[in-house]
Amino acid sequence: MGKSATLTVQQWGNSLAVRIPAAVARSARFRVGQPVVVSAEESNVVVRAIGAPKLTLAQKLSAFDPALHGGEALSANAVGNEAI
Repeated sequence: MGKSATLTVQQWGNSLAVRIPAAVARSARFRVGQPVVVSAEESNVVVRAIGAPKLTLAQKLSAFDPALHGGEALSANAVGNEAI
């Protein structure tokens, strides 16, 4: 069994919230942006990962390789509704 923690349920707007401690998140292999499904099973709340974490803009930009992309060709003159 992985890490565990005793926490207190808090009010967060109209919802209830529990913060996942870093050690528990690491044990569950959760990452920032991780999609999860939350379900109630009897008197338990279960949080399960569903898929890979979504990348942040900074992560996407750091993975971008301009050599692999031809870029965009822009018209020198306004066309269509732009010309009006």
